[in-house]
Amino acid sequence: MSTCTQSPCPTAPAARTAPPERTLYMRPLPASLAALDSADGRASFQRGLLAGTLEGYFKVARQFHTQADPAFCGLGSLVAALNALGIDPGRVWKGSWRWFSEELLDCCKSLDEVRRSGITLDEAACLARCSGALVVERRAGYANVETFREHLLTGATSRDGPVLIVNYSRSAVGQTGSGHFSPIGGFDAATDRALVLDTARFKYPPHWMPVELLFAAMQERDADTGDTRGWMLLSRAADD
Repeated sequence: MSTCTQSPCPTAPAARTAPPERTLYMRPLPASLAALDSADGRASFQRGLLAGTLEGYFKVARQFHTQADPAFCGLGSLVAALNALGIDPGRVWKGSWRWFSEELLDCCKSLDEVRRSGITLDEAACLARCSGALVVERRAGYANVETFREHLLTGATSRDGPVLIVNYSRSAVGQTGSGHFSPIGGFDAATDRALVLDTARFKYPPHWMPVELLFAAMQERDADTGDTRGWMLLSRAADD
């Protein structure tokens, strides 16, 4: 085996430079939230698994997607949900493959516009419908937490049923940022927490969030619409 005797070794990788200023990498979660891989988070996962409230987790986790742009949380959530539901986009993604990716979600708002301003709850519902999904949309300001919990359980207890996507205010749950979308992976009844599969995995890991806190964060108003945020249940059409 040959050994490099020069200093520095010409085959060694270039020295890592200091990261640029004003960049973000993996923010710490607020104390009210439990990372999925923490001891508390694992205990919730185990309870949910035994109780049957993580049935929906596996189809979403199998297709989970990290958003490709800071403003693509809504698109990233839709990509995970549409592929988890097995909806055929009817269009080629790459090569001969038909598969949902963010660049295919342009039927209600151009990608350039999404990059500039993101999407609202109504626009996310529009994108889901024109992509072939059935959508039940609710705004937190016109609903109650029990309705939300009912829809949460509908997605959490079904292997093939709907996927729940929430639109909430990050600042209302102690995180940095403003409006955000993410799919929900399950529910732990013992702690009354929902499993948020955060599409911005470069910022926050998947985590458990109290249902009451999440519902309150959905009641904050979207500055673009003046209306409260909310959630969507996406399903596959029976004849798809």
